[in-house]
Amino acid sequence: MYFLNTILDIFFPIYCLSCHKRGEYICLKCLLESPQAERESEKWIHPIYDYRHPPIKKALWLLKYSGKKRLAQTFASILYERILEELADLSIMENFRKPILIPIPISKQRRRERGYNQTELICRELIKLDRNKNFELESNILIKNHETVHQARIKDRRERLKNLAGSFTIKNLEKIKNRNIILIDDITTTGATLNEAKKTLKIAGAKKIVAFTVAH
Repeated sequence: MYFLNTILDIFFPIYCLSCHKRGEYICLKCLLESPQAERESEKWIHPIYDYRHPPIKKALWLLKYSGKKRLAQTFASILYERILEELADLSIMENFRKPILIPIPISKQRRRERGYNQTELICRELIKLDRNKNFELESNILIKNHETVHQARIKDRRERLKNLAGSFTIKNLEKIKNRNIILIDDITTTGATLNEAKKTLKIAGAKKIVAFTVAH
């Protein structure tokens, strides 16, 4: 894989979306200098970047729709540091130990069209970084029942909630009974998707749930 990436970099060089330096779609320096998420979100949801920042928005679009899977590793490296910071406090204050990492799923139809779930790719990179020291990955527990209208196309919050109602189900219930959960998503806007996922997991017996997203 390293050799293949080297060949691809020679013939199809990658440039940072922000500073145009060769090597990454968004280099670490520009990533660290990108504006942090400041818009209000629920306390259990932890976004990192402001989605309105053009390089962040473009990078997420490339990961989600253009198959630029290398960005999953880039975003995972930043998410991992934030997760460890929060876990340090949660494990002491709220006994948040041995959590399960769960990516927000996409429908079968969307997966067939895209070929992958970008959030699951991020989770797999997080597991590589963590080496199962702080959490474990379960990508076949939370299931998207059916395709829904893109949340970004729905402006009214009540309509967003209605659009997502009943869209998730749980598989392998025994794996999450009384377990702490870390939900991972690429983008949160109103939090409707994460709230529906949380509600579904809580009904199924999950303990405490927190969420981390790349941007808001």
